Amino acid sequence: MEVKVSGSDSESVAQLDTGIPHSARLWNYWLGGKDNFEVDRAVADQILAMVPEMVGSARADRAFLGRAVRHLAGTEKIRQFLDVGTGIPTANNTHEVAQSVAPNSRIVYVDNDPMVLVHARALLTSHPEGSTDYLDADLRDPEAIIEGAKRTLDFDQPIAVMLLGILNFVPDDDEAADLVRRLVAALPSGSFVTISHPTTEVNGPVMTEALRLWNEGPAAKMVLRSADQVARLFGDLEMVEPGVVSCSQWHPDAGESAEEVPHYGGVGRKP
Repeated sequence: MEVKVSGSDSESVAQLDTGIPHSARLWNYWLGGKDNFEVDRAVADQILAMVPEMVGSARADRAFLGRAVRHLAGTEKIRQFLDVGTGIPTANNTHEVAQSVAPNSRIVYVDNDPMVLVHARALLTSHPEGSTDYLDADLRDPEAIIEGAKRTLDFDQPIAVMLLGILNFVPDDDEAADLVRRLVAALPSGSFVTISHPTTEVNGPVMTEALRLWNEGPAAKMVLRSADQVARLFGDLEMVEPGVVSCSQWHPDAGESAEEVPHYGGVGRKP
């Protein structure tokens, strides 16, 4: 087993700002986790009062991650994953799903939240045959991500980049698409990109109000995008069927609800 984490716990704890809500901690709260603060719970509950479906949406997004990783590790035989904006580890993390299919899978997690770093050190262990790394970096610097990921991943072999719930924090469409393009440019043919993204095209009025509430606060500003806008983030990648859809409807498992949720998901392949 190989687990590598940059930074130190004491440095990370010192950087924590418990007075500003953070999306990763809200998501953790909605998923039933305990790694959140009073300010996160207050905002999360305000949003839930307007959008009670948000818990179901968070769970649907997490389930989408699991299905996408199983597809990539199983059907597509991908053995390397670069998970950017991983958030706080919960159940069924990328490395757990990938290594349950292929124990020798290698995973690099990327985030820049100090609480995530603390939990990465404690929780992101690896199967003995594989490897798990954590990189303290920002999506807005793709080249630094690529350089750091090379400690663990072989960029001559296909890699699956996971961008779940992170591009919505890049408000400018052109900038968001460019960040994806720069990551894709470093990947070999046969690599994949998985994106999930919230939208106003499902439960539009309440999602718009929830977005207003979030953006009036001190945390990082967020944008919601249409299915067409999310599809454009994939650039020239070949979309895996059924394309960009409500993440609950991307190859749902037997018995899973396929009811629409206000989060899109899709997977694209680099030719």
